[in-house]
Amino acid sequence: MYLPEKFSNKMKQLLGNEFEAFLKSYEDEKFQGLRVNTLKISIEDFKKISPFKLRPIPWCKDGFYFEEGERPAKHPYYHAGLYYIQEPSAMAPVEILNPTPKDKVLDLCAAPGGKSVQISAKLRGQGLLITNDINMNRVKALIKNMELFGIKNAIVTNETPEKMKNYFKDYFHKILVDAPCSGEGMFRKDASMVKSWEKHDETYYAPIQQQILENIEGMLKKGGRLFYSTCTFSPEENEATIKNFIENHENFHIVEIPKNNGLSKGRHEWVHGEKDLEGCARLWPHKLEGEGHFLALLEKDSEGENISFDDEKKSKIKPSKEFYEFMKENLNIEIEGKFEVYSNNLYLVPKGLPELKGLKVLRSGWFLGTFKKNRFEPSHALAMGLTFKDAKRIMNFHREDMEVKKYLKGETLNIGGEKGWTLVCVDHFPLGWAKQTGNMLKNCYPSAWRWID
Repeated sequence: MYLPEKFSNKMKQLLGNEFEAFLKSYEDEKFQGLRVNTLKISIEDFKKISPFKLRPIPWCKDGFYFEEGERPAKHPYYHAGLYYIQEPSAMAPVEILNPTPKDKVLDLCAAPGGKSVQISAKLRGQGLLITNDINMNRVKALIKNMELFGIKNAIVTNETPEKMKNYFKDYFHKILVDAPCSGEGMFRKDASMVKSWEKHDETYYAPIQQQILENIEGMLKKGGRLFYSTCTFSPEENEATIKNFIENHENFHIVEIPKNNGLSKGRHEWVHGEKDLEGCARLWPHKLEGEGHFLALLEKDSEGENISFDDEKKSKIKPSKEFYEFMKENLNIEIEGKFEVYSNNLYLVPKGLPELKGLKVLRSGWFLGTFKKNRFEPSHALAMGLTFKDAKRIMNFHREDMEVKKYLKGETLNIGGEKGWTLVCVDHFPLGWAKQTGNMLKNCYPSAWRWID
């Protein structure tokens, strides 16, 4: 493939004897992976029903390679949110950061949402995730993935770190910054990244990355951890960025990332930095089955106390009778907790949320549905956050049943049944809602999500 001469010359100078092996890796096919959504299915149960030949990704316990020619995005299980399709190396940051239930986590540069989905699986429906992206167009994909994968405890925002730092002082246990970068590590995966690099190389991105870190450090609790990652090889965007941050923030230190499964040490000599930069990690395409990434794990010193404030947003909202009537008529469970209504849309809000007035909040927890003319209409997000046992009426199809594809295309199904809202499932995993009219199933699958051949 074509590589810019400037890039090749620089990599040859950096890698020396390794350069030929590095260059040869561009002749290999890109590696493709998927990660099981353990919010919906266990790894072992997924392996039993997987239609794909899978091979474990060594640095991610719920990640698997699938073979070239497979089309997992064109399978009903994808539309049921059972797995997320993701480049294998991109699975490493969250696995190493390892959020745990009850953590409050910020994914700052989150779109399209792969790492946020991974964080949510580790939170197990507990704790809180603020998932943010500054680009409004990219946030649309982020919202879709939060809903598709059944995530209930996430707040989706569209804000700058400069503004967010005023709302979340000493708030998060874990922060992930998958920083915007020159994308050198993605050249093999996406050739269009080469043209992007020729327009904006490392000299463009390094100042942006430093500014991001400068604005978020105050949002991390003392003793909390900050993970910085890029998909580029550039020392200016990697070791140099971490070196600059550490030198200007003595209350942070580098946490050693284990160098196993093909991960390599950081290169302090490339930026004339201290040896502790070797605690960072690099994923090289000629040393493992994945694309190029840089990883750094930092910890904020635990001395002193965090700011104490009331981080529980008060809510006096009680859903109207229409919502309770909907639950009684259509669900086997009762949904309880803190509710909020925005523009007739009802949300179940995660606990422990501070006042966010003034921030661009696009999803405030689990979007349950909309009030319309004395009735409650359930959302697709509600369907995807349920299990088949939660609904009083379900229509369950086998994955190879042609009716599944018809449903995902938005077609009305000529199937009779008991009237009312019906949860359509594939192998007992929810796909979305339909309205049973008696002799047909009126399709309620979102038009923007429909299957296109």
